[in-house]
Amino acid sequence: MDIDLARAWAQAMAAAVEVHKDHLTQLDSAIGDADHGVNMHRGFSAVLSALAGLRPDTVGDVLDTTGLTFVSSVGGASGPLYGGAFRAMGAVLDTALADPGRFAVALAAGLASIRKLGAATPGDKTMIDAFAPAVTAFGQQADGGGDFATAALAAADAAEEGMRATVLMRARKGRASYLGARSVGHQDPGATSTALVFRALADTAVAR
Repeated sequence: MDIDLARAWAQAMAAAVEVHKDHLTQLDSAIGDADHGVNMHRGFSAVLSALAGLRPDTVGDVLDTTGLTFVSSVGGASGPLYGGAFRAMGAVLDTALADPGRFAVALAAGLASIRKLGAATPGDKTMIDAFAPAVTAFGQQADGGGDFATAALAAADAAEEGMRATVLMRARKGRASYLGARSVGHQDPGATSTALVFRALADTAVAR
């Protein structure tokens, strides 16, 4: 991961959210506040504007700006959760170039931030159900000597598998938990946007 790839990742995330914002809102309308797509779109639109004027010295500068912008522009849970994750990753990536091992550590820091703020664990039907397996998959590839693109692809596949698994889960955190058993049968919107984030990373890495 270098500065150009970090920028390209942010742009790819924004593009993915632009395409899928209505789907995210539809998912959220079933078990949440029906604003996830709107919030994610607002956040990444603001991120693109913020990064356009940024002259970063490190990968972390790009991700920290992404996180700060998310926190300041997005309401609800998405702003703090995503914003905190990107900022935590940025704190680790304080260099102009990060190898897969260093990026795996950054992803783990992002996950830790989400867990601390949201107090959720795997199986609670949240974004963690996609984020946690993605972090594990990326780390396994990195530990095994895989290159960045290979690790990113594994992470994206794991995130999407985790996303799909939320359909059969009963929500135990957030607004969806109020529905009890009625939350079963619906895909979690946060896990869905998380899968978009990791697929954007994979697509960007492969394109390089």
